[in-house]
Amino acid sequence: MAIALNRRAAPRLGSALAGLILLTAIATPMPARSAALDPALQAPVEARVPWAPAAVAATDGAAHLAYELHLSNFYRDTGVLRVKRLTVYADDSDTALADFQGEALQRIGLPRAPEGAKPDDGVAIGGGLRGELFVWLTLPAGRPAPTSLRHRIEFETTKGTTLWVDGARVALASASPVVLGPPLRGGQWLAYEGPSNSQSHHWGSLVVANGEATIPQRYALDLIGLDARGHAVRDGIEPRKSKHADWIGYGAEVLAAADGIVRGARDGEAEHAPLSPQSEPAMLSADALYGNYVILEIAPRTYVHYAHLQRGSVAVKTGERVRRGQSLGRLGQSGNTGGPHLHLHVSNAPTFEQSEGLPFVFDAFSYSGTRSIDQTLDSTSAFDAKPQARQAQMPLDNAVIGFDAKP
Repeated sequence: MAIALNRRAAPRLGSALAGLILLTAIATPMPARSAALDPALQAPVEARVPWAPAAVAATDGAAHLAYELHLSNFYRDTGVLRVKRLTVYADDSDTALADFQGEALQRIGLPRAPEGAKPDDGVAIGGGLRGELFVWLTLPAGRPAPTSLRHRIEFETTKGTTLWVDGARVALASASPVVLGPPLRGGQWLAYEGPSNSQSHHWGSLVVANGEATIPQRYALDLIGLDARGHAVRDGIEPRKSKHADWIGYGAEVLAAADGIVRGARDGEAEHAPLSPQSEPAMLSADALYGNYVILEIAPRTYVHYAHLQRGSVAVKTGERVRRGQSLGRLGQSGNTGGPHLHLHVSNAPTFEQSEGLPFVFDAFSYSGTRSIDQTLDSTSAFDAKPQARQAQMPLDNAVIGFDAKP
């Protein structure tokens, strides 16, 4: 779902199709911590992690943590502070679990580095302002997952002085990822703007409502249908001249991924033409963003959001009990979106605003590697799909996946 949220949002789907650059920051092991830090050089910064992360297994074969580190440069008189380094430690270990510097740091930071910035410019946070670091950690294989994390952040003042914060502890969530069945039948699907991409319009979009800053789409997927050659639009059709029927996934049956109760449903909203300009949403809510949708409660404080359904296709009503595999509607292009796809995410509330995205895995699916959005729209690009069976994993950004869901 393409959502514009001022400086905290990536481009919409329509504009992103012209040239998507996948930017991820993979954590690398670093040496032990240095000697004690000088208390006189503590940075006047509040550092905190507002939502505790939980480990989740993904299609790259590793387990990951995804979370946000909020950094408030507390006093206006301090002036600009540049984040120059982030080092993450597990529990009480003195050996770094991950280290981010240079380009790797800039890729996970908000505000984004301006065009022409040098890698060692860091992430600039003005006096009295707040920035965020979107941290994606790969956990070491063969070791127990940590129970907590702590952070050392290095800052540079306008005079070149190095300041520090050492702490910002967070206890990891112990809950297991939500397990889902197939949300679609058969075929191949591109997990566009998926987890691991901190610059996506999903994870990269903070939503502020009623005194809370949350990220509903932390692990969201935009599932775009692909043919056997890995193309999203039928052969011989120019994407920008396409109609809905030219898109492989358009009209596909959308399924309940688990037993549950419908807590929200809407139909009758018009659909946009593919790749057409989109207006700014009037507000940040399901009704303003999702178009035609279904919100399904599958467990206490666990909701699956299905957005952008085809007009006239929604087959359930609020309050109705549904079973896994039951038809909910059909894939369309209603709401705030530039192309036909199914937007899917799991959160802890039946609303878009004031909800936090929860990690989820599909219990069984196929994985055929990765493919960029540009490749799916290039009729000359080749894709030799060799599906591998996967279980209990989360698709990462640009993963090509398939479901064996029979009627």
